[in-house]
Amino acid sequence: MSKAAKKKSGKKRASGSEAAQFDQKTIQEFKEAFGIMDQNKDGIIDKGDLKDLYASMGQIASDSQIDAMLKEAPGPINFTVFLTLFGERLTGTDPEATIVGAFQMFDKKDAGTLTEDELIKILKNKRGDPLDDDEIKAMYKGKPPITDGKVDYKAFAHLITTGAQDELANV
Repeated sequence: MSKAAKKKSGKKRASGSEAAQFDQKTIQEFKEAFGIMDQNKDGIIDKGDLKDLYASMGQIASDSQIDAMLKEAPGPINFTVFLTLFGERLTGTDPEATIVGAFQMFDKKDAGTLTEDELIKILKNKRGDPLDDDEIKAMYKGKPPITDGKVDYKAFAHLITTGAQDELANV
């Protein structure tokens, strides 16, 4: 790699120290997430994988959305790059903003809400770490911001990140 290329790549190719901060359990969880996203199982997350992932969740992502996601990586997204990207994101990233961003993927009209049925479908999705019926009941005990069948997902993310789960553990 030339000096100019090294300089240009800068922080993105630092040392992988972002990845080193994770414990083995977290790395295993990332491996599972990577495996879900790598739809064709070739060891690289590419445009086709992301389109297939969205389709499996009943969503259609535009080429521009997917291209924007892929541009965040310095090159092909193998597991090491995937882990490093998340390391960069998670150091200094507000978990609340991360949760809001995840819910926004399903908010096609950018209304700031999802239907209660959509929320339950997302939380029970078999591709991730689905909630079971007892966990869904526990969620309702936390009084999520649901009005007339609509969930204010920004308020819900705030509730999740400010300790509602701790309160539920004591119920």
